[in-house]
Amino acid sequence: MVKVTHLTKKYGEYHAVDDISFELENGHVYGFLGPNGAGKSTTMNMITGYLAPTRGTVLINDISMMKSPEKAKKLIGYLPEIPPLYPDMTVLEYLKFAAELKGISKFERTDRIRKIIETVNLKVVEERLIKNLSKGYKQRVGLAQALLTDPEIIILDEPTVGLDPKQIVEVRDLIRRLGEEHTVILSTHILSEVIAVCDHVIIVSGGKITANDSIDHLVEKYNEKQRLTLVVKGNSSNAEKVLGKIEGIEEKTMLEENAESCKIRIMAEAGRDIREEIFVKCVESGLRVLELNVKEISFEDVYLKLTSEAYAMEMPDEGREE
Repeated sequence: MVKVTHLTKKYGEYHAVDDISFELENGHVYGFLGPNGAGKSTTMNMITGYLAPTRGTVLINDISMMKSPEKAKKLIGYLPEIPPLYPDMTVLEYLKFAAELKGISKFERTDRIRKIIETVNLKVVEERLIKNLSKGYKQRVGLAQALLTDPEIIILDEPTVGLDPKQIVEVRDLIRRLGEEHTVILSTHILSEVIAVCDHVIIVSGGKITANDSIDHLVEKYNEKQRLTLVVKGNSSNAEKVLGKIEGIEEKTMLEENAESCKIRIMAEAGRDIREEIFVKCVESGLRVLELNVKEISFEDVYLKLTSEAYAMEMPDEGREE
């Protein structure tokens, strides 16, 4: 388990990470999601002990990263955004070197490296120099070194940046497999990445956490109201009178109106589909329905809402648009 409490990183007066707290349970793939500059990499660097926090604590299975960094780091496999590779080594040489640095005994080293090479599919390039590998294979080598000690917790910082579509699919499949036996933290600004592989998401913006929940629950939470768009042939006053007779409609907003038709946004109670009732009432009142759509809030909508709200809060008044 990872427990982060009041974690803060300041550079002068600037808060890169601003008093964040969360807990990560074993056996999940967590998405640590936010726009560029949100504080994701800074947080990952503090969790892994690469960067000291201004204040706050990080516990890895109840071991303090600040007080016992060597013990805590043994439980973590970390792939930073730019993997720490030695370009003039072959893949096999590098993994042997990394295994020695990580304290893997000589008796275990060969078997462990063979297993990891198979896991991340590096067999075909194991004798090649790292500098001659593609971006995708370099990412795999970086991931292989992170997995050498079979860590309980795997932290991946932007693992698919710069990869081609085929490589992205392969890395995502690998992350899903790793999530079956490890706790995986995937730090990224790519929404599709999180949707594809994560079962829980922590959204950060401006150094603060704006959401910590499952993707399904977040979408469900923001879909508590029905959102519909109605276009009818006729004037708005007649349409509003009809809508006023329908139980469950909480808000009506005129979006567009011309001599021929009007467009109205409707907010209604969740739990029952009122489209048929709207259609029937409009027809009974002589209004011709040209369009009736339901707008479902997607995870992308939720993400944009949460990050834009945080951005608006941190902007100085003179920087905001009126």
